[in-house]
Amino acid sequence: MEVDLNKVLAAIDILYDDHPNPNPTAQREQLHKASEWLGNLQKMPQAWKLADQILHLKRDERSCFFASQTLRTKIQFYFGELPADSHCSFRSSMLQHLSFINDQTNQGIATQLCVAVADMTLLMASWEDPFGDLVRDFGLEGTRTNLIPLLEVLIALPEELNSRQLKLGQKRREHMDAYCKAQVPHLIQLLHRVISTDTLRPQHEIRVLRCLSSWFNLHCQDWAQLTNTCLMSYMLSVVANPRMPPRQHEIATDCVCSAMIMLEEVQLPQLSSVLFASVLQLEEPFHMAVALEDLMAVTNYARMFAELGETLVGVIVMHQPTDKATEQVLNLMLMCVGHHEWEVAEITFNFWYKLSEVLYRKNCDVVNTLFIPYVERLFEALYRHCQIDVDHLGVLQETDDFYEFRDRVQELIKDVVFICRSKVCFEQMGNILRSPDTQKSWHLIEAALFIMQSVAKNLVPEEENQVVNEVMSWILTQQPPPVAPAAAPEPAASAAVAAAGGGSVHVQVALTSLLLMAELNEWLSYHPQLLPNVLTFCTQRLHDPALATIAARALDCVCNSCYSHIGPHFDGLMHIVGSLDSITVSNSAVVGLLKGVTNILNKFPNATIKHHMFKLCGLQVEKLNKLLEKPEIRQSERGSPQDPIVWLDRLSAIFRHVNPTVATGEDHPCGDVVMKVWPTINGIMQQFSGDVRVMEHCCRCLRFAVRCVHKDTAPMLSPLVSTIVKLYSESGYSCFVYLGSILVDEYGTEAGCVGGLISMLEAFTPKTFSLLTQAEGFKNYPDTVDDWFRLCTRFLQRCPLPFLQCPVMNTIVECGLQACLLDHKEANAAVLKFFQDLLMCGLKSYDVETKGARTELIVTIMNVHSQTLINNLITGVVYVLPPYMHHEVAETLYQLGLFDRPQLREKLHQKLQSLPRTNSMGSVAVTDEQVQDLHSIITTATRVKDITRAIVEFSRYYT
Repeated sequence: MEVDLNKVLAAIDILYDDHPNPNPTAQREQLHKASEWLGNLQKMPQAWKLADQILHLKRDERSCFFASQTLRTKIQFYFGELPADSHCSFRSSMLQHLSFINDQTNQGIATQLCVAVADMTLLMASWEDPFGDLVRDFGLEGTRTNLIPLLEVLIALPEELNSRQLKLGQKRREHMDAYCKAQVPHLIQLLHRVISTDTLRPQHEIRVLRCLSSWFNLHCQDWAQLTNTCLMSYMLSVVANPRMPPRQHEIATDCVCSAMIMLEEVQLPQLSSVLFASVLQLEEPFHMAVALEDLMAVTNYARMFAELGETLVGVIVMHQPTDKATEQVLNLMLMCVGHHEWEVAEITFNFWYKLSEVLYRKNCDVVNTLFIPYVERLFEALYRHCQIDVDHLGVLQETDDFYEFRDRVQELIKDVVFICRSKVCFEQMGNILRSPDTQKSWHLIEAALFIMQSVAKNLVPEEENQVVNEVMSWILTQQPPPVAPAAAPEPAASAAVAAAGGGSVHVQVALTSLLLMAELNEWLSYHPQLLPNVLTFCTQRLHDPALATIAARALDCVCNSCYSHIGPHFDGLMHIVGSLDSITVSNSAVVGLLKGVTNILNKFPNATIKHHMFKLCGLQVEKLNKLLEKPEIRQSERGSPQDPIVWLDRLSAIFRHVNPTVATGEDHPCGDVVMKVWPTINGIMQQFSGDVRVMEHCCRCLRFAVRCVHKDTAPMLSPLVSTIVKLYSESGYSCFVYLGSILVDEYGTEAGCVGGLISMLEAFTPKTFSLLTQAEGFKNYPDTVDDWFRLCTRFLQRCPLPFLQCPVMNTIVECGLQACLLDHKEANAAVLKFFQDLLMCGLKSYDVETKGARTELIVTIMNVHSQTLINNLITGVVYVLPPYMHHEVAETLYQLGLFDRPQLREKLHQKLQSLPRTNSMGSVAVTDEQVQDLHSIITTATRVKDITRAIVEFSRYYT
């Protein structure tokens, strides 16, 4: 169907119309229709011709932008639509469009066209020498000299070559990679001539630097030719001058960094020597940039120093800090860390990570000792950077950039602290904390405690540590900070009280103290004499809204590590749990505290467990029952008292972590508790049946309740199954199917329950298939796919023969065959696990009486469906599934080989022979020999990882 060009232009005008409209609703509707129509047009084959015509027409910027964007999209994703015999004429047209680009051209149009041409050079196999043709056409001596598009295309070329969005195929990508590397000498010559020509240099110097930076991603020996060119001296002269225009200095910095990254992979001694020596001489320009207060220039220098350090980190460890150059690099890193802006310090973090990684692998205490002074200086600098503004009120918010920076500081310290040992770092901060100057201001105290918090978990709890004792004593003598902000003392006064000990402190100091205490929980388990004071300390902070959540988490940590000592204080903990609703504390913190309390409860006799379980669960059930008294509430309000999820999650935490020891024949102490809770949860499920969040949390709660008491929930099995079947048929929420899989796991081996569970499966089937057979059903309902095949796998594991004999078995297999192509990690893994267990079910020799019948049924299934299964597995690997999902495919192919290797050989051969040997551009994608190699590996492999490696490598031939 021919599309009228005028109609396209009219739609573009509507799409980009920014004039005010008296009827905005009608305008939005028109815009939506135009956008949808143009989007569909871009997918049509006619879009090639229309976009080309619009660009030749040059009516206005809007239409040209749409046309250039369309051509880029078509080349990038639909290049196979273009007939091979039209490649030459299309290339000529695209180059003609390029020739019109100049400094006045809209940047968006220029970028789209240049990237489109770069993609075309990579995809068009018939274009034998694109670099040479472009230079001969647009270069300094070209037929239509125009350096702007030439340089922009060259900038894009290496970037697009390494982009996985462009489906080149491995062979074509390798060919073009080798081709581009062979052009490096010609590129150097071209850029050298541009920079050395006075009339061209000012106009193109930034593009030259961008081009050089981009091509450094191509690692080859020919870059040695760069050493003695004016290109090299120009790049280094720009970075050496902090007064250069910011954009130019930044691009030159990118260039230097890209060159150093390249030199990590390619050994070029002469170029390395010149470049590294030049970077080491940038210390004075760094100080000049600091004096000029030019943060961008300072950041650029820090990037170069950091990249130098990362490039030389292996050499640094080998030569150790005693070498002068090594010491200079380390001092440059510390100079950057010492800068007053934390953003500059953060640039060096990756260097310290790499240094710690190399030292960790070397595993030599003697070498580590040489780096200790530098690591201690690093920690001291990080301590300064972590200091909060002394005038700051309240606690740092998680949305604050500085909060995130401090988090990254902690991660860094945890990674590198092994070099000097955690005890040394803790004592270093302890010495700072003892300083009279530190005690004068709360923000200095808090920063020291914050750094201590990073390493506290690593301290050996059995060792006596005077600094830990001192810090804990100081923390436990703190008075809670004033709750009302208006009552907060002046910072100076607060610091004076804190210094005296026993006074109230800034709320951030109190918060960091709680976090430190939580990290010292293992140490506290060896110092139980402090427990009463610790529990009192945490309990007092529960009443401060700013501290309550962290206080609850600290209590959770203490309970989990000190459960053997905390028994005498259990009644006090139960009182805290009972009063939590009168305190402003997050539900996640309450859940954590309940987890800690139930872990302690596990150490008590079963009768005591039963008593306290009734109390703990009763508190939550009481709140849920109040909701049931208000039947008009049918939708949850997240986090509000009308949100049943709050109480359901608390019940889940209790059931999940209580784990009493039950002797054979003894009743489970929680069985009666679960039966008491069940009617309330059932009521919530009925009342909130239309709220998927509530249903998911109800199912989660029931899952942990069933797992807690196991088969002691048998009395509620029948009503529970009836409820979830009814609700699933009404809503289609997959959480009910997941809960069904838990019931199968618990009761599937009980002969008296199998029939009811199979009936449950059959009742689930109509709704499941009605969802999955819709258009895009598998894609739109991945959770249903995941939970449904998890349920089927449970049947195979617990009661395989009744499951294999059920009437819906063949439909389930056919559904699974289609789902093999679903690009969703969890859902696809569940489907393939189902097929793996199906095959294993015929191989395992458990239950000898049913083995013959099982094997016969599975053989029948595989005789019918094995070809489709293998076809979809290979299709998924080649065209659909990303490499990280290939392992499960490999596992399934491996199981097929164990089950029936001759059948695998035959069916796999048929599928592999049907694969195309060329890609959409006409280039060779894969050879017959490579196909045969894959067949051989899959059918003879003795390890799954051999198949995984083979299919991942094979898939790259097509991507």
